[in-house]
Amino acid sequence: MPVRSLKFALPLSLFVMAFIAFTGKGIVTFIPVFYVFFLIPLAELLIPANPENMNAAEEQLAREDRTYDIWVYITLPLQYAFLLLFLFAAGDQGLTNMELAGRVISMGLLCGAFGINAAHELGHRTKPFERNMSKALLLTSLYMHFYIEHNKGHHKNVSTPEDPSSARKWEPVYLFYFRTIVNGYISAWQIAADEQRKKSRPVLHFTNPMIRYQLLQLILLFTIYMVFGINVTLCFIAAACIGFLLLETVNYIEHYGLQRKKTENGYERAMPEHSWNSSHILGRLMLFELSRHSDHHYLASRKYQILRHHEEAPQMPTGYPGMMLLSFIPPLWFTIMHKRIDDFRNRNQLILSDPK
Repeated sequence: MPVRSLKFALPLSLFVMAFIAFTGKGIVTFIPVFYVFFLIPLAELLIPANPENMNAAEEQLAREDRTYDIWVYITLPLQYAFLLLFLFAAGDQGLTNMELAGRVISMGLLCGAFGINAAHELGHRTKPFERNMSKALLLTSLYMHFYIEHNKGHHKNVSTPEDPSSARKWEPVYLFYFRTIVNGYISAWQIAADEQRKKSRPVLHFTNPMIRYQLLQLILLFTIYMVFGINVTLCFIAAACIGFLLLETVNYIEHYGLQRKKTENGYERAMPEHSWNSSHILGRLMLFELSRHSDHHYLASRKYQILRHHEEAPQMPTGYPGMMLLSFIPPLWFTIMHKRIDDFRNRNQLILSDPK
């Protein structure tokens, strides 16, 4: 196993933290929260960002190294194993409300990190079994419509007013939640319906993936209810909601205040400058390089291990976990990010006006 790929085993440490939360009592049930939103952001303040890119030879080796795929593939069986462990753990009658909350939030972190983020990586792959793995992971977060809206909606309309997943300047994250969750779901139905019509199929038919996705999610909920009861089912729904709220928080920070120019033929191509970029090490590793988001939108087919840093892209002051915390305090977020937006735009104007 090549040593270079071993670093991407780090996201699996969150499963270790979740195991402690699901089997422990008291404050221990919040260990994953402490890990993700205190320890990692603190470390990223102390560890400098690394903007280095692989050279051509290194990139070719990484592209061909199957170990990188294994780290993503293994999240599927682990996610379902830990979902089952959580369902038993949430049904423990001896839990205090605080301990139950700790376990629910911990499961929510797994839903966000693996049920959606690992699914995001697999959803951009070309092999059918990888795409099916993506859908199976999204099922654990009750967010299967993301597969349609993200790939066929967000990547097409990113950083435009037509995209529900791109945050507008001065839009607080709490208002963004309502707009992106509702409009993203509607967008997925519209995309699926348009594809049905193009294939001369009725919209309300089992061949419509949105109908299948809703049925699968209802079957999962009904199964959990029949086996574990209503209280555990509600705990699972709460954890899934936390998972997709984490996703939408990431969507918020990824394109905040950035907009593509409209031309006579539509919008300009999505370029690195239309996504916020972060090369902070721990955030990159924990989210399978998602924070090198500029390159992901520039070339969505690139696997996570070969995503590149773009110096011309706007740069976040810290990694994703810290940026998510910052977004929860809108006045502070606006103060820091609007200055970065202004500095970025001024720098771009200087570059454009410089003949050199």
